[in-house]
Amino acid sequence: MLVLVAPGQGAQTPGFLTPWLKLPGVADRLAAWSEVAGIDLIACGTTAGADEIRDTAIAQPLLVAAALASAEVLGATPDVLAGHSVGEFATAALAGVLTPEQALDLVSERGQAMAKAAAITETGMTAVLGGVEADVLAALDEHGLTPANINGAGQIVAGGTVEQLAALKADPPARARLIPLSVAGAFHTVHMIPAVEQLREAARRAEPADPKVTLLSNADGAAVTDGAEVMRRLVDQVSNPVRWDACMATMAELGVTRMIELLPGGTLTGLARRGLRGVETVALKTPADLDAARELMK
Repeated sequence: MLVLVAPGQGAQTPGFLTPWLKLPGVADRLAAWSEVAGIDLIACGTTAGADEIRDTAIAQPLLVAAALASAEVLGATPDVLAGHSVGEFATAALAGVLTPEQALDLVSERGQAMAKAAAITETGMTAVLGGVEADVLAALDEHGLTPANINGAGQIVAGGTVEQLAALKADPPARARLIPLSVAGAFHTVHMIPAVEQLREAARRAEPADPKVTLLSNADGAAVTDGAEVMRRLVDQVSNPVRWDACMATMAELGVTRMIELLPGGTLTGLARRGLRGVETVALKTPADLDAARELMK
């Protein structure tokens, strides 16, 4: 059983799209999607610097476009789809809930709304690796932080104000390692509530269809079969934690044996190697990874 997964914000790196533009049709597709997203996706994925693509309003449509373009090149027919955070918009399109153009229109609105919300208060996110989960969650609660991403495999991402994150750094949970993330705000926390209504209003433009493939939700790992419910969850997820641990648990229950992570891959396959033992994985980082991915699809 094959699952395709799409990564979330923070997976982007300067120039990551450059080698993909040499493949037939990719540049034309990205140019067309640039018109929908309102940004030059090709420039953002090739010549833009790290600070520019860290901007939420740029990073989110860039990541969704990259995932969709790599899926199109790959040509896979998955049994299951799951996206992490903004990656859910890519997998919703791949499942047929939205068209690629609808997904990019909405994710562009999402990125702008979240960027505005992030500007209200100086916030950020820190990955907490290792430690006992109960102790980590207790430490976050003590400092007023939110477990914004519960990723499984011993990784929880804390979101909150810079002062709260500094307090956590000064008093970390036992046996845990802290890594500040290169993101522009505390996503999937109460700090994003101002963005929810803007996205909800934009979502009225879409006419979602029911998923054609088993589609897992970040909210609780459940497979959602109703298109309207997928949309409701996509909107609400902006200010709610991502339960990737629950998504991986559902993958295990479904009997997933193979995982391909769409461009720019690496993060989710890394989690799977620790949290889904025995599942074969391939991450699409460059076109050189396509052969291994296609071999895994056989």
